[in-house]
Amino acid sequence: MTDMSSLTLGEHVPSPVVTGKPRQIADGVYVIPDGRVPLVPNIGIILGDRTALVVDTGFGPRSGAYAHDAAKELAGDRQLLVTLTHFHPEHGFGAQAFTDATLLYNRAQHDEFRQKAAGYLEQFRGFSEDAAHELEGVEFVDPQIIYDAGCDVDLGGRIVQIRSRGPAHSRGDQTIYLPAERILFAGDLVENRFLPILPYFPPYDVDVDGQRWMEVLDELKEMQPEIVVAGHGELGGTEVIDVYHTYIQWLESETLRLSGEGKTPEEIISTLTPLVFERYADWDLEPWRVATAVQSFLARTTRA
Repeated sequence: MTDMSSLTLGEHVPSPVVTGKPRQIADGVYVIPDGRVPLVPNIGIILGDRTALVVDTGFGPRSGAYAHDAAKELAGDRQLLVTLTHFHPEHGFGAQAFTDATLLYNRAQHDEFRQKAAGYLEQFRGFSEDAAHELEGVEFVDPQIIYDAGCDVDLGGRIVQIRSRGPAHSRGDQTIYLPAERILFAGDLVENRFLPILPYFPPYDVDVDGQRWMEVLDELKEMQPEIVVAGHGELGGTEVIDVYHTYIQWLESETLRLSGEGKTPEEIISTLTPLVFERYADWDLEPWRVATAVQSFLARTTRA
C-alpha cells in the first residue's frame, strides 16, 4: 500500500507558496492562479456589495497572509467571509491568517478536519524542506459557521450557492457556485491536466469514494457552468469535468478487470501506470496518484 511518507515533491520544484496576482474572470470575481506549482491551489475572491468571499487559503501561514492581503486590497471595507473547497493542507492550512474574517465550513468538512488535520500536517512536512518550512507555525482554527447539506450566501447583490458534495475526493468536499455568472469553484473534484488524487492512505484516511466522485461530476455537469475553477490548473468549462469522469471511470474499470483476472494490486499498478502516462501524456504525471487510485478501487470492492 502507498504510504504518505513515500510521497515527495521531488527536486527542482518551486516552493509551495501563493504568489500569483488576482485575475478578474468576471465582474467582481477574481482568481489567484496556482501557476501549476505543486501544493498551490487556485484561490477565489468573490465581491458582493457588503461582503467578500475567499475560497481556499493556501498551504500555510505565508500563503494565507498573501491571500488575505490580496482579498483585503480588493474588498476594501467589505466584511470577509472564508470557506474551503476541502480541508487538505494546500487548501486550508493558511486559514489562521484571516483573523478578521468569518470562517464557513460544512459539517463533514469540519469533522474531517478535526480528525485528520494533525496527521496530514506531519505527512506533508515530509514532502520537502520547502514544504516543511511553509508549514512552520501552522495553527488550526475552527469555523464560526457550520452548515449541513448546503447554504446560499447573499454577499450583497450577489448570491453564492455553497454545497457539501462528499464523500468523493474527501469526506467534506464543497463546491461554490455563482448562478448568475455560472462560475463553479470545484476544488480538487476537478483539476486541469493533473491526475486526480484518490487519497487512500490507510489506516488514517480511507474515505475517498470513486463511485460517488463520478456521481458528483455528473451533478456538476448538469449545472452547465460556463467557467470551472479547478482546484489546480487552468480554468476550463464542462470539458474538464468530462475528462475527469472519463479518467476515473476508465481506471476503475481496468482495475476491476485486471483484479478479476487474478492480478495482484502491484501487478495492476505496474500494468496501468504506463497506460495512464501514454493516454494523458500532456498532463503533470505522478505515479503514486495511479497507485492510490487503484488501491482505493480495490479496497472499496472488498468492503462491498
